[in-house]
Amino acid sequence: MTAAPAPGPGARARRGRWVVLLLGAAGLVGLVSVPTWVHGEGRSVLEGTVAVAVPGSQAAPQAPAAALVLLAAAGALALVGRVGRWVVAGVSAAAGVLVVAGAVGVLRDPAGAVAAAVADATGVAAADPVASATAWPVVALVVGAAVPVLAVVLARAPGGWDQRSQRHERPAPGRAGRNASGAADERSDWDALSRGDDPS
Repeated sequence: MTAAPAPGPGARARRGRWVVLLLGAAGLVGLVSVPTWVHGEGRSVLEGTVAVAVPGSQAAPQAPAAALVLLAAAGALALVGRVGRWVVAGVSAAAGVLVVAGAVGVLRDPAGAVAAAVADATGVAAADPVASATAWPVVALVVGAAVPVLAVVLARAPGGWDQRSQRHERPAPGRAGRNASGAADERSDWDALSRGDDPS
């Protein structure tokens, strides 16, 4: 069986561009989860009103998790073939949906996103803390919605995906000393040796 030909320069370049795009998506998702998503206030017996700021990684932990998923997907995309590309596209789309779900949850209920932080800061579990969302959940919503679109385009990308990267592959060693029919006749070899002939 002959080995599959190595991907050409054009196929490697296309694959490399998609890897970079997924890495960029992972970076963007990770970055938008760093700033403050929610400002909140609670009341403490000793300190009065206590202000808290909750970053996206705490308000919507799905976002940094999705960034890690996209990072892993980018690494996998460098090695897989056509079927693997579809799997990577599906996983990437699911990561984008996670980001969207987290952002929508914060925008719909900022008080719920900040309640744990207010309780930690005041020592009192407030029933309905004062809270307001910043613009960052909206940015995360846009970024998260763009990821499934990117995944769909990746799944439909033409050319160069039938051939996997062969950087870590090597051809199986050939079987020397066999004739065209495959196996040598061992008994004939012994007969030749007994006659003093060299069967090789």
